[in-house]
Amino acid sequence: MRKKIPTITRPDPAYAASLRPEVEEEPGREEVQRAKVTPQPGSAQPVVVDDHVAAPGSTSPATTPRPGQKTAGSAAPPAMASSPRTRRIPATRKIDIRVNALERQEEALINCGVDPAHVIRAALRRAVKNWELGPDFVPPSEEQRTKITEWRARTSLAVHAGAMNALLRAHDPLDVLSKWTLIRGQLEPRVWAEIDAILTEIAERAARPHGGEVS
Repeated sequence: MRKKIPTITRPDPAYAASLRPEVEEEPGREEVQRAKVTPQPGSAQPVVVDDHVAAPGSTSPATTPRPGQKTAGSAAPPAMASSPRTRRIPATRKIDIRVNALERQEEALINCGVDPAHVIRAALRRAVKNWELGPDFVPPSEEQRTKITEWRARTSLAVHAGAMNALLRAHDPLDVLSKWTLIRGQLEPRVWAEIDAILTEIAERAARPHGGEVS
C-alpha cells in the first residue's frame, strides 16, 4: 500500500526551510561582488556635452556648400591648374609645283645609273626640307630646263600664308597668275643645286673600289 503524499494548499514556512540548502557565507564574498558591480573611480570618464562637437561614431549631416564656398579637401578647379602653352602653328597655303632638271644636267642624269626621275624627286625633298618662302619676289631663272617631261616632279607644297599674300599684293593684286610662277624663282635654284650634289655623290660612290670605306 502506497503512502499518500500530503498536498500543501498554503505556504508552509517549515517545509520551505527544509528545502533551502544550507550555504555558508564566505567571508569577503559580498565585498567582491560589490566591487564587480561598482565601477572603479579611475575608469569613469566625465561626459562633456558640446552642441558643436559630434559624438564619437556619429555622422554629421552633409552640408551643401554655398556658391563660391571652398570646402576642406576639395581639389582646385581645372581652370586653376596651370595648362601648358600650346605652340601656335602659322597659317599655310598649298601651292602646286612642277620641277625639272636643267639641260646641262641631262647627260649626267642619263649616265648616273639611277632613274633620273628618282634623282629629281630626291633633290626636291632635300630642297624644301628647311626652306621657307620669303616675302620678296625673285624672278624665275633664265636657264634652259630639260624638255624630257618624264623626269618632272610634281607635288603640292605648303608655304607661309603671310609671305604668299605679300607676293600677291605686290605682284598679282588681281590674283590671275599661277602661284607657282610667284615662288619658282626662290625654289628652283635650290632643286638644281641638290641635283648636282646627288650626281656628285653617285659618281664618288661609283669611283670607290668595292668594299672600300668612305673616308
